[in-house]
Amino acid sequence: MRVPMLDLSRQFAGIREEVLAAVADVLDSQALILGPAVERFEAAAAQVCGVASAAGCASGTDALWLALAAARIGPGDAVVTTPFSFFATVSSILRAGATPVLADIDPHTYNLSADAVEAAILEARRHDPSLRVRAVMPVHLYGQCADMDALGSLCRRHDLLLIEDAAQAFGAAWCGRPVGSLGDAAAFSFYPTKNLSAAGDAGLVTAADPELLERVRMLRAHGMRRRYAHEEVGWNSRLDSVQAAILAIKLRFLPEWNRRRQTVADLYDRLLEETGLAAPAGSTSSVDGLVRPFTDTRATHVFHQYVLRVPRRDDLREYLALHGIASEVYYPIPLHQQQALAPLKLGSNPLPESERAAAEVLALPLFPELREDEQRCVVAAIADFYNGPSTPVPLLAERHA
Repeated sequence: MRVPMLDLSRQFAGIREEVLAAVADVLDSQALILGPAVERFEAAAAQVCGVASAAGCASGTDALWLALAAARIGPGDAVVTTPFSFFATVSSILRAGATPVLADIDPHTYNLSADAVEAAILEARRHDPSLRVRAVMPVHLYGQCADMDALGSLCRRHDLLLIEDAAQAFGAAWCGRPVGSLGDAAAFSFYPTKNLSAAGDAGLVTAADPELLERVRMLRAHGMRRRYAHEEVGWNSRLDSVQAAILAIKLRFLPEWNRRRQTVADLYDRLLEETGLAAPAGSTSSVDGLVRPFTDTRATHVFHQYVLRVPRRDDLREYLALHGIASEVYYPIPLHQQQALAPLKLGSNPLPESERAAAEVLALPLFPELREDEQRCVVAAIADFYNGPSTPVPLLAERHA
């Protein structure tokens, strides 16, 4: 059996006619950029995020830059973030003209550690007293919020902005509050692999301050509020109406899709337990070095990815590929070790947890339409790799018969 990492065709099959009709409506209207379809999606997305309004843009990377630029973060400022993330997390800070400062991650959630942030702030100020630390930018990695209680308290103590990189976490929550409403601003990506996905690139910014969000709208359109009156040098990062129309349809289905992701994750947990590969639910310990995902009790995890920590990661991945099972590594090279960022010397402080995670994490296939027999195949192959050929794990229907 071949098991894909993601199969968007299964999702599209269920909404095909509705999506095609919505796209046709946009094309018939010829309101193709920042038109009524965009405004409708922005309003619907804001409601889900528990904020007054939101601003669409061309990509998740642009959303990060727009949030920083709208908050007037630039040259001479520093932003503390994680080294264990996609490149855009740091590149957006650099694009804003600011300096990234990296702090290590919590080894259980892989999210930014508040204790490490505190230490990084003190070290940055000691090393360069002229550097203004202005913000902390946690990444809600794999669909689970960072510890926003601890990070929020830290930002209040140090008078810092809190900007969420929520690219992987649309629909997630912390203590019942949705992402996008947990800090001063938040940035979302709707890249095709995301839980809420466009048919191409698209992004969104939310903010607590209406003035900041108004600046986002100005900056996304070349610094214009009025046509041809450029107040600042902005950028061309407008959300097109076709993407917005597709996203508005998918947004209605997202709660159910996220519930299915949680069901898939629960089944992986149970199958890994039953094969003896993973410790019981709620444990952060490992069985022979394999550690399954940890969910903070305060978090609503939407499982953008289901990520194991495994020994002999690269050998396991090769074994799965030989058996037709896809997997992925998010992320194999932490940001402070990226060649493009070497001149910045971002690894001057020890970041051992990020480096260890980069060597050990492996994401298994996960999407709402993933079948149980496919999951059983994945777990059986992992068991075979570590323990030798074994009896296949029975389907739930078979076990309950």
